[in-house]
Amino acid sequence: MKKALMLFLVVSVLALGVPGQGMHAGAQEAAPISGKVLETMDSGGYTYALIDKDGKQTWVAMPKTNVEKGKNMSFQPGVEMENFTSKTLKRTFDKIIFSAGPVK
Repeated sequence: MKKALMLFLVVSVLALGVPGQGMHAGAQEAAPISGKVLETMDSGGYTYALIDKDGKQTWVAMPKTNVEKGKNMSFQPGVEMENFTSKTLKRTFDKIIFSAGPVK
């Protein structure tokens, strides 16, 4: 149930945008998350990837996707969650961004 609610939240935010930040002429969209993939794992229908850009590391989760360790990639911006626990990985992420996937 929690996973379905999270997926609904991510899809809703990506489709509708963040409340109070309506899209209008001159509005900036959030920047993609990009950098070198340091680590990747698949679990529960999701791919988790640790991205490094200029020494800053960010975890990104997305629907299961082919992500290659060592490759430079860009991912669509998404919703950041703190203290997210993945029951399938039996791991808690201090911060993680839920993305719709790689930038095409």
